[in-house]
Amino acid sequence: MERTRGIKKVLIYTLVANSLVSVVKTAYGMFTHSIAMVSDGFHSFFDGISNVVGLLGIWIASHPPDRDHPYGHRKYETLFTMAIASMIFFTCYQIFTKAYASFFEDPTTVVTPVSFGVMAFTIAVNIGVMYYETMKGRALKSDFLLADARHTKSDILVSVSVILGLIFTKLGYLRADAVIGVIIAFLIARIGYEVLKEASAILVDTVCIDTYSVETVVNMIEGVRGCHDVRTRGTEHCIFLDLHVLVDKELSVERAHEIADLIESTIKEKFPSIVDIVVHVEPEEISGPARKVP
Repeated sequence: MERTRGIKKVLIYTLVANSLVSVVKTAYGMFTHSIAMVSDGFHSFFDGISNVVGLLGIWIASHPPDRDHPYGHRKYETLFTMAIASMIFFTCYQIFTKAYASFFEDPTTVVTPVSFGVMAFTIAVNIGVMYYETMKGRALKSDFLLADARHTKSDILVSVSVILGLIFTKLGYLRADAVIGVIIAFLIARIGYEVLKEASAILVDTVCIDTYSVETVVNMIEGVRGCHDVRTRGTEHCIFLDLHVLVDKELSVERAHEIADLIESTIKEKFPSIVDIVVHVEPEEISGPARKVP
C-alpha cells in the first residue's frame, strides 16, 4: 500500500506540472500562430492524460491477489505502460500531420522574446518532472513511472525542436520548424518502441534473471544434490521463480521440506527482486538432467 500511495503521489504532482505546461504552450502558441508551439502544447496535454491513465492503472494493479488472480494484478500496470507507448506513437502522428500541412500553408508565425521565455520555462519544468519520475520510479520499482519519465523526455525533445524552429524562423527559414519537427518525431518514435518492447517482454513472460546464477546459489546449499528446470517470469523488480532440486532419496519428507524452506530463504536473500518461489523436490535417482556446481 505504501508503494501504491507513493506512485499515486508522484502521478498527481506530475499531472499538475504537465497541465500547467500544456496550457502555457498551447495558449501562447495560438496567440502567435505557432504551429510547432501548439503541437508541443498538445504533446504536453497527452503527458497529462498519461498521468490520469497511470492513476487508473496503478489503482487496479494495487488490488491484492484473489481467487481469479492468484498472482495479483501487477501486470495491469504493464498493460497501462503499453498505453503510454501508444500515446507516444499518436504524438508522432500529430507532429507528422502538422509538419506536412505546414509545407502547403503560408507561414504566419510571430516570433517574440516571450516565445523563447515560454519554451525555456516549460523545458525546465519538464526536466524537473523527468528526473523526479525517474528517481521515484527506481525507488518505488514502478515500470509505469519509468516509462512515463521517458514520455516526458520526448516532450523535452519536442520543445527543443520548437526552439530551434523559432530561431530559424526568425532568421527567415520559414519551413525550418516543420523539418526539425519531423526529425524529432522519429526520435520520439524510437522511445515509444523501447517502452513497447520492454512492456511486451513482461507480458509474454520473458526470462528476467540469469537462471545459471540461481542454480549456482541453490547447488551450494547443504543437502542439495542438483538443480534444474529453473524458470522465471515477471518484471525486473517483481520476479516469480520455480525450480526443481534433487535430494537424497533416503531423506524424510520433513527434512526435504526443511531444505526447500532453506532454498527459498537463501534465494530471496541473494535476489531481493524475487517475490515468490516454488521449489519442486525430487529424489536424485529418478530425476532428469541436472547441473551441480563442483
